[in-house]
Amino acid sequence: MIKSLHKRESELAHAKKQLDILSNGIFKQGELPTFKAKISETNQFPLKAKKLEILQINLGYMCNQTCSHCHVDAGPDRKEIMTKDTMLQCLEVIKNTGAHTLDLTGGAPEMTPHFRWFVDEASKAGIKDFIVRSNLTIITANKKYHDLPEFFKNHNVHVVSSMPHWTKGKTDKQRGDGVFEASLKALKMLNDVGYGMPDSNLKLDLVYNPSGAFLPGNQMAMEKDFKKALLDDFGIHFHNLFALTNLPVSRFLDYLIASENYEDYMYALVEAFNPNAVSNVMCTNTLSVSWNGYLYDCDFNQMLELPVNNEVKHISEYNESLLEGRDIVISQHCYGCTAGAGSSCQGTVA
Repeated sequence: MIKSLHKRESELAHAKKQLDILSNGIFKQGELPTFKAKISETNQFPLKAKKLEILQINLGYMCNQTCSHCHVDAGPDRKEIMTKDTMLQCLEVIKNTGAHTLDLTGGAPEMTPHFRWFVDEASKAGIKDFIVRSNLTIITANKKYHDLPEFFKNHNVHVVSSMPHWTKGKTDKQRGDGVFEASLKALKMLNDVGYGMPDSNLKLDLVYNPSGAFLPGNQMAMEKDFKKALLDDFGIHFHNLFALTNLPVSRFLDYLIASENYEDYMYALVEAFNPNAVSNVMCTNTLSVSWNGYLYDCDFNQMLELPVNNEVKHISEYNESLLEGRDIVISQHCYGCTAGAGSSCQGTVA
């Protein structure tokens, strides 16, 4: 298993170094337009926050995996996890927010010590769509997690799970040896309690990220291929597939540089820029909360330590009316969310 950038004491473990790379080089030299310049051409700058619909809470960077593409730089060696006090502050906001979706992510959010308590309490708030983003393998990693499918069912949690491919080779290459088999086992466990089954209200969606320096294909076509392969070969059902573009952040940025694909990948993102995707990018209707309670426009900005451009900086100061209409903080990584059909945590946007 590879180590996180933080554990390796890599320069790219620091957000400032990542931002320096994204701001200089081909962008500073004028070979490619900055994201600000690009959306200014289409009169879409500044990007503005709309009415809040999704509250995404990152419970911590601890994970049982160390995936090669991870923009969070999560792993077993990361110890940042949300405290119960910060969870209580989040719960106050969940009870009073106008957002219809609560989205819990990580790392592996299930590894946070107070995860089950938090889900219990948050589920009482009456959120319309309660998402937990699971890497699947956590379900089989330890006996104490084996009942997660039943726990999710009891709280009507919408499970969104990473699944790079329907083949062992491509999945294990991106996420580590043995991940494919463990993921299949977890999917079957979820199917057994009703998740992902035809006509079931227990939602099970999969997330696809490309395993290399290329953009994802058509989401609808890929979903058909995934469904056919997983059903024919393994008898596994799921509802929807979300195709996400890898953003040049953290370990994926490290991969791009190490493989000498960074400039080519940025060219590909810029050339695939779709102005129609800009108005629907996730930062316009989503607010990201870090493990220590700070507020960001999206999970990627959180990893680049780009806080919201607002007087409200922390969940303890939360004020939805003040946050609405704020200018979204942008940099060149934002091209990833506006390439092709666009990309968000809920899949394509255009």
